[in-house]
Amino acid sequence: MAKKLVTIERHILEQEKQYPAATGEFTQLLYDISLSAKIISREVNKAGLVNILGSTGKANVQGEIVQKLDEYANDVIRQTMEHTGRLCMMVSEENDEPIPIPEQYPCGKYVLTFDPLDGSSNIDVNVSIGSIFSIYRKQSAGPRGDLTDVLQPGRRMAAAVYVIYGSSTMLVYSTGNGVHGFTLDPSVGEFLLSHPNMRIPEQNNVYSVNTGNYIHWPKPMQQFIDYLQSMENHIGKPYSLRYIGSLVADIHRTLLIGGIFMYPLDYRIPDKPRGKLRLLYEAAPLAFIVEQAGARASDGHHRILDIQPEHIHQRTPLFVGNEKDVLLAEAFLQGKKDK
Repeated sequence: MAKKLVTIERHILEQEKQYPAATGEFTQLLYDISLSAKIISREVNKAGLVNILGSTGKANVQGEIVQKLDEYANDVIRQTMEHTGRLCMMVSEENDEPIPIPEQYPCGKYVLTFDPLDGSSNIDVNVSIGSIFSIYRKQSAGPRGDLTDVLQPGRRMAAAVYVIYGSSTMLVYSTGNGVHGFTLDPSVGEFLLSHPNMRIPEQNNVYSVNTGNYIHWPKPMQQFIDYLQSMENHIGKPYSLRYIGSLVADIHRTLLIGGIFMYPLDYRIPDKPRGKLRLLYEAAPLAFIVEQAGARASDGHHRILDIQPEHIHQRTPLFVGNEKDVLLAEAFLQGKKDK
């Protein structure tokens, strides 16, 4: 008997049936994101064949050099979303300020934040990269939205999505009712359900972190890594290190096989330790997804989804993975664990 094929559109529509008052606007917004992902995937997969690889020579608000595909992906998402009437505002890693909906287009009741192409430093060496999205409901009374609509804690998120462009293109999303993964079939141009009801394995003795930054970490973080690498840890053998250096790919692997992913504070700025990842459009949407899959997401002291953003490009440490491993990391960082 042939396997039942479920497209992402069909899956989203079936999920919508659980909410009799749904208007379809939110459902269509998710489908708009999948359309953007298809377009970006097409360009990523032929990047080595056309003159699109490399740097634009410009830096974004983070001080990072913008790759040509970063700029392309940012434009695709903005142009796909701005005219639909479903959004009142957008925020992108590549833009200094929130992106308003042009006056000629109607505004809707949702906000979209996104990292258009995470891991772009890996583009030229053909390592998996990704896109990250979060959707919030509009809170302000004004017709076109303001910063209060954008600066919401992750626990208020309506949905989160990440897309990984690798050996295959996968889209993973959650609306707060489980996590579901879809693989793009390029022969028909559709995302097909391949990973229903994703759950992180309860235990896997793997950790993922850039150990090249070890000397820049706070002492408790160094002690935690030393503990994981020792024979005297709680499992009696060293954890295995797996690190790609592409956030979406590292989180995706952690979600599928378990373990813990970490991007901690470091002291490369004297007397001002900080995280590198952005809260609003990297850490929070990924935290929303992994928590729905049974994992834990923390900054080492607080639940990521409980942090109130103060500005749109706010940075944070991030610890994601099996609950036991993340709780252990928190115990070290908070000085509650005997070294």
